Amino acid sequence: EIYTILFVGSVKMCIRDRLVLVAPYLCYMRQDKAFHDGEAVSQRIVGRLLADAFDRVVTVEPHLHRTPDLGAVLPGIEATALSAAPVLAEMIAAAGGADLLVGPDAESGPWVAAVAEHLGLPSITATKERSGDRDVRVTLADAARAAGRRAVLVDDVVSTGGTLAGCARALAQAGAARIEAAVAHALCSDSDLAAMQAAGIARLRSTDSVA
Repeated sequence: EIYTILFVGSVKMCIRDRLVLVAPYLCYMRQDKAFHDGEAVSQRIVGRLLADAFDRVVTVEPHLHRTPDLGAVLPGIEATALSAAPVLAEMIAAAGGADLLVGPDAESGPWVAAVAEHLGLPSITATKERSGDRDVRVTLADAARAAGRRAVLVDDVVSTGGTLAGCARALAQAGAARIEAAVAHALCSDSDLAAMQAAGIARLRSTDSVA
């Protein structure tokens, strides 16, 4: 896994046997289909660009839902998608544990199940209806299971936090004793964090994949 950079005048030349990109958060993976006429599918475009530039890409939880695996995004090269489940499980355990893990939408199901398996905890998953980037309706059919319990929301990415906030409100209404969240990639702003806190999330933890 060695490459050498040579500077000749103002021209940078790369002489390499093998070039590997390690990107803890791999951007542009979330746009995996055209939701409106004329939209570009950034996952395909960026995937081809990276496949042309690198021999291997290593990333963590690349947010693939309608795509079978990372290799389908990066054709012709090695593609490694690492799981953040062990790290999130350690994070939750170090903070005092939980009684119930909650996935804020159907897409989060695999991550919740993986973290729950590491911790030996039960889990439930909500359903989501999205009308816009910040207009989300969350339904939690098993919310009653959270009554009097410490619930931790688990997801791969939090951007605006609208989905987590909606799920937190459902848990609060069900009588959860405490609500926290643990995510792999935190893209949210300070105002988003404030909105999640107002919805009842006492603490949000994430990996440091995004500064």
